[in-house]
Amino acid sequence: MSSTPPRTVFEADFTTALCQIFEEHISFNKVLGLQVTALEAQAAEATVAMRPELIGHFAHHRMHGGVISATLDALGGLAVMTAIGDRHRDELPAARLQRFNKLGTIDLRVDYLRPAIGERFRARAEVLRLGSRVASTRMEFMDAQGRLLSTGSAAYMVS
Repeated sequence: MSSTPPRTVFEADFTTALCQIFEEHISFNKVLGLQVTALEAQAAEATVAMRPELIGHFAHHRMHGGVISATLDALGGLAVMTAIGDRHRDELPAARLQRFNKLGTIDLRVDYLRPAIGERFRARAEVLRLGSRVASTRMEFMDAQGRLLSTGSAAYMVS
């Protein structure tokens, strides 16, 4: 798990467990190196550091588009988890965490606006609507200076 605790609106045990699931138990997120920096009621943020394994264009040292897409998808899913967690605050953290078992991506769209060149990147996702079966999200992928590099939108199955 990341060394700096994320900003959060949730209790510590829920936050710790959710970050552990996202950063350590979802193996591909671990491969990407995603580190949660914020968990809000219906949004999430994370960072990813550039590494040689993530380069898509060797001459320009650009991040591979698949890494960006996977990061946006993962953050969209995490934002849905926070929205579900917020909706069911009356339940104990362990019970809320069990609600994520059926979460899955239905549709994902990514627009690449600028090349991702740099040492560190930030992604943010927010839930636009959390229904009983489907959630809709909007995501952003930015460089260290906050310049928007890619945007995404996705739908997730929640039940």
